[in-house]
Amino acid sequence: MGRFGDIHGRRKVFQIGLLLFSFIGGLISQAWTIEIVIGLRFLQGMGGAMVMATTMAIVVSAFPRDERGKALGLAVASVYAGISCGPFIGGFMVETLGWRSLFYMILPLGLLTYLITRLKIKEEWAEAKGEPFDWKGAALYAPSVLLLVYGVTNLSQGWWAWGLVILANIGLFLFLKFETRTPFPLLDIKLLRNNRVFALSNLAALFNYAATFGVTFFLSLYLQYVKGMGPQQAGTILIIQPIVQTIFSPFCGRLSDRIPASWVATSGMFFCAVGLAIASSLSAESSLTVVFLLLIFLGLGFALFSSPNVNMIMGSVAPRYLGVASGLNASMRTLGMLSSMMIITLLFSYLMHDQPVTMATQPAFLTSMRIALLIFCGLCIIGIGCSLGRVRE
Repeated sequence: MGRFGDIHGRRKVFQIGLLLFSFIGGLISQAWTIEIVIGLRFLQGMGGAMVMATTMAIVVSAFPRDERGKALGLAVASVYAGISCGPFIGGFMVETLGWRSLFYMILPLGLLTYLITRLKIKEEWAEAKGEPFDWKGAALYAPSVLLLVYGVTNLSQGWWAWGLVILANIGLFLFLKFETRTPFPLLDIKLLRNNRVFALSNLAALFNYAATFGVTFFLSLYLQYVKGMGPQQAGTILIIQPIVQTIFSPFCGRLSDRIPASWVATSGMFFCAVGLAIASSLSAESSLTVVFLLLIFLGLGFALFSSPNVNMIMGSVAPRYLGVASGLNASMRTLGMLSSMMIITLLFSYLMHDQPVTMATQPAFLTSMRIALLIFCGLCIIGIGCSLGRVRE
């Protein structure tokens, strides 16, 4: 969708994505089976992709270079603010009005956003207008990612899941090889091969999301099944991290306009590594102060890393590639999250034998959590290396 926006107009793709996401969200409120919900969510994800792949590209296109960090910081802060209030508002609505009320709300909120963009965003950006779309590349890429997602989420089910992961990697390899030969590729491999900043910034994003996505998953289980908290109390504690991110992201974005963004992003990775190191020391006897401390470190690390890193990615390519750059950054986030969950799935499979967390399995759970968090800390250190590799640039 990022490439589609570069060709046909980012504003247009963004607005169509809003409509698609909103109307299908409204349809989900009328779903009568879980299969219908899953199918409609898949279609809704297409609208979400149109929005996500063009948002940062539009922000970068609309602001001059010396104000991009500030604008991206505000955009990232808005995302974290939504993440912060979503569980609270959603939890209240589900408890009082039922789950369908969430999807009723998507329609008016989505339409309101669409109307605002129609009124306020007048300019269109399509620097690659007239170029053909790489349908063959898309036909290789999309099924490969689908196989990867399905394989990773079922690794504990048997050898067939590993077969899907292998097939997915073969498909992705063929996709990259094909992209080097087509004149108008979905992903221009030269951006990764010849653009050091672009390649290392995306790698840093991949390792950052792979290292940090699973933390909330573990802490949620830890607070509920080890510390004996209820879901609402655990959620209240976990919200500390996105609140810290929301507060500091605009400041960190402005900071990346004044000093090299690579230094700001690298310091963010360092804070994340410290938070993960603290998290790996958690035991059944650990105090909540330790949990508060690691959530603050992770929140500050995310704030320092996210918008400066996006600033570097978007600032390292020509305007005609902004949609592709934004889309690839979103893909790195998704693949990083997948990698994080793959590590967790494998550890739970081999150390807990896919059993639920109970008093009897608590030691195995804590062992799985410690090993996973140490692995995540190691991934973060590799990410720091990637981030430092672009400092000279």
